[in-house]
Amino acid sequence: MFTTTLPPYIQKKHTPAAMSRRHFLFASTLVGSALIIGCSANPTADSKAQVTPPPPPISPFEAYLAIDAQSGQITVFSSQFDMGQHVYHGLATLVAEELEVPVASLRVQGKAGNPAAYGNPMMGGAFQLTGGSSSMPGSWERYRKAGAIARELLKLAASQKLGVPVTELSARDGHIVHSGKNLTIPYAELVSEAAKLPVPSDVTLKTSAQFSQIGKEDRFTLYAKEKSTGKQTFTIDVQLPEMRVATIVRAPRFGAVIKTVDDRAAKAVAGVEHVVQIPTGVAVVASNTWAAMQGAGALQIEWDDTKAEIRSSKQILDAFAAASFEGALKSTQKGDTPKAFGKAKSFIEAEYRFPYLAHAALEPLNAIAHKSGEVLHLYGGLQMPDVVQGTCAAIAEVTPENVALHVMPTGGGFGRRAVADCDVFVEATSIAKAIDFAYPIKLQWLRATDMTGGRYRPAHLHRVKVGINAEGEIAGWQHHIVGQSILKNTPFESMLKGGIDEASTEGVHNTPYQLADFDLRVTHPESAISVLWWRSVGHTHTAYVMETMMDELAVASGADPVQFRLKHLAKDARERAVLELAAEKANWGKANAANRFQGIAVHSSFGSFVATVAEVSKASDGSIKVERCVVASDCGLVINPDVVRAQLEGGTGFGLGSILAESLDIEQGGAVQQNYDGYRILRMDGMPVIETHLLPSTQSPTGIGECAVPPIGPALANAIFKATGQRVRELPYVKANA
Repeated sequence: MFTTTLPPYIQKKHTPAAMSRRHFLFASTLVGSALIIGCSANPTADSKAQVTPPPPPISPFEAYLAIDAQSGQITVFSSQFDMGQHVYHGLATLVAEELEVPVASLRVQGKAGNPAAYGNPMMGGAFQLTGGSSSMPGSWERYRKAGAIARELLKLAASQKLGVPVTELSARDGHIVHSGKNLTIPYAELVSEAAKLPVPSDVTLKTSAQFSQIGKEDRFTLYAKEKSTGKQTFTIDVQLPEMRVATIVRAPRFGAVIKTVDDRAAKAVAGVEHVVQIPTGVAVVASNTWAAMQGAGALQIEWDDTKAEIRSSKQILDAFAAASFEGALKSTQKGDTPKAFGKAKSFIEAEYRFPYLAHAALEPLNAIAHKSGEVLHLYGGLQMPDVVQGTCAAIAEVTPENVALHVMPTGGGFGRRAVADCDVFVEATSIAKAIDFAYPIKLQWLRATDMTGGRYRPAHLHRVKVGINAEGEIAGWQHHIVGQSILKNTPFESMLKGGIDEASTEGVHNTPYQLADFDLRVTHPESAISVLWWRSVGHTHTAYVMETMMDELAVASGADPVQFRLKHLAKDARERAVLELAAEKANWGKANAANRFQGIAVHSSFGSFVATVAEVSKASDGSIKVERCVVASDCGLVINPDVVRAQLEGGTGFGLGSILAESLDIEQGGAVQQNYDGYRILRMDGMPVIETHLLPSTQSPTGIGECAVPPIGPALANAIFKATGQRVRELPYVKANA
């Protein structure tokens, strides 16, 4: 078993401060290295640790941008890797605003291997991460400062060159300008000298009133044309001299291990050069992809199922249903729920079932590994590059500093590439090592490998009982969540709080609704099925339960669902504004067209707030079609409005597909679906009209990549209830109602 090893520069202890869900991923103890990564750069209130002076400022020309002295081309170095969320465009906008250049003139390149410069400040800054909707919040100040410092250094270089006070100079459209002498000098002529100057410790940033690009409407997005015309280079497209292609065969049942391998038929396939056994399976190395696939199909492997999962999805969820509320771990208790139940006139009791979900990204997992001298080169979707660097360095027997990371744009991620054991990179490096690094190895998982290889959104079961008193008010809320922990038996296990994985309870334990008597408990059964964070993580099921239950309570109380929610939100809750905005824009409560029905939901995640109204039609045969979604968002100050709208639209479609038809089914301990024919992501003809509305804000930006996913499900379920009178408590909807 491979262990996770971090580079020496982050193998030290940090004092973790109180964590929010945003910090949850990486304030952790990593396996095999016995080290703790702090979640905050700030000491706790009772910490007596001596305050260390801040590190010297980093030159923007060393870490964040480069200006070509010949062509003048400006390249921004991104600490966040691109998996379709337009993060390159967002970071470029931050730099462009302060550097006084149009964002369309910039290029962006992913960078890694420098945690001092690229460590994610939302996770404490200890090491690099793209995830948790933290890219823009974590980059908001750092990349604007980089642009501003670069601008001031260029002005200072121009001041020295022209012999004029720096106060007489300004930056404009890639030039330093002296209006009095009518002189302009392009940045390219100044960058060499500017890069040698001392870096100022601080610099004044623009106010929002001075922004010329941040927050402005612009339909242009960097690299959108390349992606839409097939010109963007992804890992799957990379070709290196002498490169070989590898595929891998994994156990058909989760938890099974190899007993025997007969590779004679595989080696007889034309083009197959090696068959390599590694801890996670058997790899076939060939001169081309087709030969590798044929060789993999010819392998004869006997598996040991002694410790394998053998149940079906239904059996697993039935076992979840048998879990005891009284024996569950106590997450949140407020007031006295049993006493409140004694005052209830009626009760609503419900059981909700959520299936395993695959990430199903368009580009299956892949990585390239090759060694040149003492340097190990790795290409791929580097969501956690520092962890990959340290782990693969140990396998290749080189120092972490001798691992060159080539950060590639990725055809979708949704959480799948943020794995502590660095699975695909470990496999690629291990295969390359097994053949003595004779040539570069591109490990390309097949679609079936990707779909059946695990790391799913965990299946969950919720059981809720809520009392209603004679006045139609909530009289006690009892909630039991049963599902696998994402953290347990992983390097992040130390983050469990009293045994509870808050990835299962987020959105419930911290609900914004004011519930006087509230009892939340959790059970974490174990299984060999591997699970992982999936776009918006626990919010995918907790928002569904909370928002459909609030809707059901509103109906039982005879109240309008919007007003019922507002009644239970604090006066200063930011959920209120998006809820009211979505209702207003959707004409909530007003007469709808014949056979049109609306449902609403509101939810906060990753620091942002989204409300969604789903509008459905009902055909004569009773079938439901989603016609329209109205989405309102508060994500603080909006950097790129069109990008935010794209994320709201994409997140709504992503969440809608998971509610309507997605399910990764388990039979006899193995995954059933192997491709998009069986795993039904949302098709184009199922995408509704989506209207987005952004709430104006002067607060710092918060994440938006995941926040539209949670509310679409309950909004749709509430609309279906309006149309059919039936509550949707088992997902996906199509399968449960087939």
